[in-house]
Amino acid sequence: MFGSKRASFETMVRALAPDLYRFAYWLCRDRTTAEDLVQETYRRAWQSWPSLRDERAAKAWLLTVLRREHARLYARTRPEPALPGEIEQVALDDITSAVEMRDALAKLPAGYREPLLLQVLFGFGAAEIAQTMAISEAAVLTRLSRARQTLRRLLDPVLPAAKPKAAP
Repeated sequence: MFGSKRASFETMVRALAPDLYRFAYWLCRDRTTAEDLVQETYRRAWQSWPSLRDERAAKAWLLTVLRREHARLYARTRPEPALPGEIEQVALDDITSAVEMRDALAKLPAGYREPLLLQVLFGFGAAEIAQTMAISEAAVLTRLSRARQTLRRLLDPVLPAAKPKAAP
């Protein structure tokens, strides 16, 4: 049994590592911290792996664990604000657009940025985001809408620049 448990965990780690790292990096904007967050997520996941009822839900479960690890990081210590780091490799013709989008996303309050990233990067629906963030579906939909509105204002110079509302 231990061998099969270990094999299923290792398979899951290999399959989800890039997605977890990408989400961690978007949360903390620091390569080393993102790697540490992913490692700590896997450590906690290994401890709780036997209690996971449905391995198909592993991705959402691990993203929730990662979000909580990120929150614990800030609860323990408040790191210095990250300077704009390395630009991820982007398969876009216009790199300026990618940089502008990255900067605009960084300006969003975390309460708006997180659900938007979960939707865009991972294709999660409102119910999955609500479960991951422990908020209602209505709150998710509101935050997604406000995140998109704020991004439009930040990216479109014609629209009046409005300061984003603070996310709860």
